[in-house]
Amino acid sequence: MNYIALIFAVLIGFGLVAVLKPKTKIIQLFLSFSGAYLLSITVLHLIPEVFESRHKNIGLFILLGILLQTVLEFFSKGAEHGHIHTHDFAVKIPWLIFLSLSLHAFLEGLPLGIQSNSELLVAIVIHKIPITIVLVVFLQKSNLNKSLIYIFIIAFALMSPLGTLIGNKLDFFNNFQIQINGIIIGIFLHISTAILFESSENHQFNFKKFISIIIGFLIAMISLLSH
Repeated sequence: MNYIALIFAVLIGFGLVAVLKPKTKIIQLFLSFSGAYLLSITVLHLIPEVFESRHKNIGLFILLGILLQTVLEFFSKGAEHGHIHTHDFAVKIPWLIFLSLSLHAFLEGLPLGIQSNSELLVAIVIHKIPITIVLVVFLQKSNLNKSLIYIFIIAFALMSPLGTLIGNKLDFFNNFQIQINGIIIGIFLHISTAILFESSENHQFNFKKFISIIIGFLIAMISLLSH
């Protein structure tokens, strides 16, 4: 189920670009919604869960996750939260952006393989759709041929399932479940807050984006209350 959902999320993102060709403003609204949902799941579900374990120094692993995502975004140019400069399109084959996004996707999949967590799965799927849209748009504007774009998207679609598979098959990761969850929390906190902080241009109030954020919060809370 996890593998299918993770791959399907990428296919949805790719399909939305191919069929609807969404405008930047629509993508930003979707990103705002996904950022709000991701932040809600992180604060209301993931953080209480790791601190209930009373594991020593879990806060250090959350900080490590924030630092790790900061490093990844140095190479991805902020694609995880929809922030790509137009001059980046001059890059013929965006290896650094693709590899950093792929590593990010791989890390997201790890905790799903260690422990079944439907709330985390839904959060990752919702987050992955707009990220795929951003990646596809970037690849298209980098003037890559269609076959190469398909290869990049297929490889990206397999990264999170690969992380899930490795997390499930290697007992090594079971011994560090809490620490890995802490790192993922740090990554999610960095991404979700970056999305929300960048949701308003020139610090002006945007009603549509505000509503999309509120909807993200509400849906996340309803989904948690229903379990």
